Order: sequence, then C-alpha cells, then structure tokens
Amino acid sequence: MSIRDWHESDQPREKLLNLGPQKLTDGELLTIFLRVGVPGKSALDLAHDLLEYYGDFRYLLDAPAEDFCAQHGMGLAKYAQLQAALEISKRYLACKISKQDIIKNPIDSITFLRHQLGHKTNEVFAGLFLDSKHRVIKFEELFEGSIDNSHIYPRTIVKRALALNASAIIFSHNHPSGDPTPSESDIQLTHRLYKLLGEIDIRLLDHVIIGDKTTTSLKQMGFF
Repeated sequence: MSIRDWHESDQPREKLLNLGPQKLTDGELLTIFLRVGVPGKSALDLAHDLLEYYGDFRYLLDAPAEDFCAQHGMGLAKYAQLQAALEISKRYLACKISKQDIIKNPIDSITFLRHQLGHKTNEVFAGLFLDSKHRVIKFEELFEGSIDNSHIYPRTIVKRALALNASAIIFSHNHPSGDPTPSESDIQLTHRLYKLLGEIDIRLLDHVIIGDKTTTSLKQMGFF
C-alpha cells in the first residue's frame, strides 16, 4: 500500500497541514522530504530505515555523501536536497536571531546554538560575538577537536573579538557523547577566558555546552 492509499488524515503531508509540523514524528517529517518510495518500500519505510540506521537526525544530517548514497533508495540528488534543507534552516535561525536582543531571549540563543552545533559528531568550540546592545555581530566556529586548555588559543579569540569590535561573547561547544555536564577542563577554560576578556572590557555572558537533548549554562551554574 502506498501513502496515497492511506486515509487523508494519516498522510504525513496532510497531517502537517492540519496539525502543524511539531505533531509529526521524525519518520513522518522525513517521509515528506523523501516524497516517494521505491519498488517494495514506501517513502515512510525508507524514512524508518534511514532513522534506524543512523539513530537520529544528528547522524543522518552529518553523514558523508558516500555513506548516505549507499542506503537503499538514496542518491546524490537526495543528499544535496537534505544538505540544502539543513543550510536553509541554519540561515533562517541566523537571520532570526540577528534581529533580536538575544540576552533578553536566552531560549532563542540556545536554540540557535543547538541548531549550529547539536548535530556535529566532532567537538567544536564556537563564539557568538555581540555588540554593546547585545545584537549579534557574527557566529563563528573557532576550534575543532578536543576542547581543553591545550587546544584553545585565547590570543586567537581576543584578536578575533577585537577585529569584530565585539563588546560581549557567548561561547558554546558541543559534547558528542550527548552529556552536557561540564568537565574540569571546561570550567578552567571558562575561568581563563572570563578573566582575559575582562581585562580588555569584553564581557563573557555565558558558556553553553550542547548535549544530545539538553544544554548546560556555566553562567547559570555559577562557575563565573
């Protein structure tokens, strides 16, 4: 039975239009993206196969082209469409957050940071550079790899902040393990950066750790 043979209210596209996208499962959302199936498998079957193989959207969206195209019914066209959809969503959030005072809307800033870093399978340290009114100047991925004092170069961060004429910064990095609990290295690094930036009158507003389903704010935890 194809999706077209289902009752209209059960079809993912109709469900989205009637109830909103937030009511759809991951499989149903992916089904709308895939649109059609292949002989012997509906689009929903293919969606479930992909999610079962990759586990969740984070690993699916971060999959290399060769691995994605090796999945049944997939190809370079679908891979390109999926990557384009991901980039559109990133740019949408970047446009949205750049028009807001993110300090008054911390949920928006965390949503933005999660969307930028949450799907990555490697550890990335990034900065959200802000002006004196806490409007976004630029978001940049600064370092990649193990995030500790030996891999982060404060001089590079200071140089970049001054070049952008930033008055404040929110740092963020992801924990690919999924657990956003700060390590001792995370805490020490935050203290170091807080002190260094303070000496040149740049405020460190927060250091947000992105986990699989939750985030941790070192500011809210009282670490600086």
